[in-house]
Amino acid sequence: MKPFVLCAAVVLAFGWSGPAQCGDSRASEPGRALRAAAADTTPPTAADSARMRARELTNQLQQRCASDSAAARILARLAADSARLADSLRADSIRLADSTRAADSVRAVAASGGDSTTAHASRPARHAATRRRAAPADPPAWTPVVARRAVSQVPLPGSIFPGCRVVAYYGNPLSKRMGILGELPPDTMLEHLARQAAAYARADSTHPVLPTLELIATVAQASPGRDSMYRLRMPDTLIAKVIGWAARKNYLVLLDIQVGRSTVPREIAPLVKYLQLPNVHLALDPEFAMRPGKVPGRVIGTLDAADVNAAIDTLARLVSTYQLPPKMLVVHRFTRPMLTNHEAIRLDPRVQVVIDMDGFGPPRLKHDSYRRYVHERPVQFAGFKLFYKNDKPILTPEQVLKLTPVPLFVMYQ
Repeated sequence: MKPFVLCAAVVLAFGWSGPAQCGDSRASEPGRALRAAAADTTPPTAADSARMRARELTNQLQQRCASDSAAARILARLAADSARLADSLRADSIRLADSTRAADSVRAVAASGGDSTTAHASRPARHAATRRRAAPADPPAWTPVVARRAVSQVPLPGSIFPGCRVVAYYGNPLSKRMGILGELPPDTMLEHLARQAAAYARADSTHPVLPTLELIATVAQASPGRDSMYRLRMPDTLIAKVIGWAARKNYLVLLDIQVGRSTVPREIAPLVKYLQLPNVHLALDPEFAMRPGKVPGRVIGTLDAADVNAAIDTLARLVSTYQLPPKMLVVHRFTRPMLTNHEAIRLDPRVQVVIDMDGFGPPRLKHDSYRRYVHERPVQFAGFKLFYKNDKPILTPEQVLKLTPVPLFVMYQ
């Protein structure tokens, strides 16, 4: 640093103390204080840099995805209030029906000259009919159920949902058969994803779209492997490569695990170093979670709420430890047994849970699966998967956004 620049810095930092020469500043009290402060400055550690990056991404997501959060909370409370009102009205109608039956009974007794045998004999049948009419005919509606469970889950800063929509590409670069992520050269694939995401942004301008790469990081196998776990973990070089592709475009990453005969905690463990990154999230694929004696590809697997809760607990700890924005956890599903005890999944504001309808086929079949496995069994947020080759015809973004509930997570394979 030039002498006059250092002198000016000292004056600005400590104030003017007389006509000292710049050359004398090294021996002056302010000069010694400045050198001491400089000597105490240490370069940031990797953890410091990671936390700084996490804060930056949290702020970006907050600015981009928080626009609808306040409105969503208000709507959730209104939905909960509406559900409570509906319950109250239903109870009032039952009480009114009981009062009407009592009056009918009194009139019947009076008309029969005081013999109540006939009136009482017919009471159970009328009572049962009234109860059947009062009970809701349809399964619980999505909005009131989710609102009741999530009314206390105020979105934390940096939450993706409900302000944003995720549009993801699924697969593995080592296979062209596992999904679009591996079917095309990386640059071409990223361009296709950008165009697909833009189509959703045009169809719904109220939700900014976050393009995402979903890499199958643990792949189920038909053979047992060295440890008889029927799964193959992808090498760090491959995972780092896909994370690098996403970083070039400022996209998110989902690491998908197919546990085979292993367990969710055991397969999350080697991925923790990546999940510490603020833009890397997690997905579970119950289809390939095998019980003892079962082999992936021969039967459809299953996970329980306890497995999902284990993943939630791990992600929540990472969010707190590394000051990360809330994590996204996607659970794929296309049959009822694939996810058992869904109502026991514990919600945590540090982890946003998506149940993704993972079936392929014609629109009628996909709509039916979405109703059965997402709408009728709500957890928190809704996801919908499309297959470029197996859905005939494939739904357009406009058609996807007409589903109830409207998906905030959309994936293409």
